[in-house]
Amino acid sequence: MNFSLSKKLLLCVLFFSLFSTLTAQQNKYEAPALSDPNSWSMIMLPDPQTYQKFARNQPLFELMTAWVSENIDKLNIKLVMCTGDLVEQNEMINPDGTAANQPSKSQWESVSQAFSRLDGKVPYMLAAGNHDYGYTNISTRNSNYSKYFPVDKNFLTQKGVREVALNGNNIPSLENAAYEFTSPQGRKFLLLTLEFAPRDTILAWAKSTVAQEKYKNHTAIVLTHSYLNAKNEQIEKENYKIAEGNYGAAIWRKLVQPSANIQLVFSGHIGAPDNAREHVGFRQDKNAVGKKVSQMVFNAQAMGGGWYGNGGDGWLRILEFLPDGKTVKVKTFSPFFAISPTTQQFAWRTETYDQFEFSID
Repeated sequence: MNFSLSKKLLLCVLFFSLFSTLTAQQNKYEAPALSDPNSWSMIMLPDPQTYQKFARNQPLFELMTAWVSENIDKLNIKLVMCTGDLVEQNEMINPDGTAANQPSKSQWESVSQAFSRLDGKVPYMLAAGNHDYGYTNISTRNSNYSKYFPVDKNFLTQKGVREVALNGNNIPSLENAAYEFTSPQGRKFLLLTLEFAPRDTILAWAKSTVAQEKYKNHTAIVLTHSYLNAKNEQIEKENYKIAEGNYGAAIWRKLVQPSANIQLVFSGHIGAPDNAREHVGFRQDKNAVGKKVSQMVFNAQAMGGGWYGNGGDGWLRILEFLPDGKTVKVKTFSPFFAISPTTQQFAWRTETYDQFEFSID
């Protein structure tokens, strides 16, 4: 072999080695971490209903809350939100085995047990969705929400409760509640959970609550089930058999836009089989005093096989609040994929609608 050929072979080997190293580095899994050690984070869990309606899926949602529990210190998690539809059917005794194979009692017990992993460790606030009412879907405002998520279930959640309104049966419950918390940087927040398609009385209660003098300097957050669609539009109307209810556009008009301190709105509810983009949305508008209101919808219930799939492939969102007090980094992550080296390459979604940042005033 002549010297020139040997040199060419050596260069090829070196190039291949370098290319392989770079490729391996690009595909190397990185566990979630804060971009700034002084940040804090909020975890957003999407609609859990499809995890709960099949026995085979129930452990997957518990895996998600177990992951949150294990990462409280690492990610400085200060609270957890869930967008509602905690179960698929609120009062079903005899599932058909196809649409669901777990009766409602099992579904409620399962989702309650999953959140028990966070009891005494971090506060969590849960919206009530349309499937959490009625029989199989909302037709009345009767719900088992309070039975499985009473105010004293998690003392850290209870510790933050400041105001509570009456549910559809005129009983005070966490379906409509206001929680106060303070960030590590000292910013005061007031988070309101609102029932599915909140009634006018609830919107009036929420509006008067955030307007109280003691909350005027708080950053208010609204967590409700139905608000935005995948086109980033506030939902105008839905055809549910309830006498009264307000959806996204009306919630904006009657509550969010007139309020001086509501700056964040979070929701779930939407989706399409195995289409990530149809589960998410984001928009920003100015309220009556010119403050920016960031509105985000996040769901995943039809990922991982559609409406009868695995429940959502374990997707959740990590919202990192940077120490500058205004920047929020959003990342979409799956503990389900991350748990095994075989699937860790799929554990992050990095499209622009899944990984982005925004600022709050």
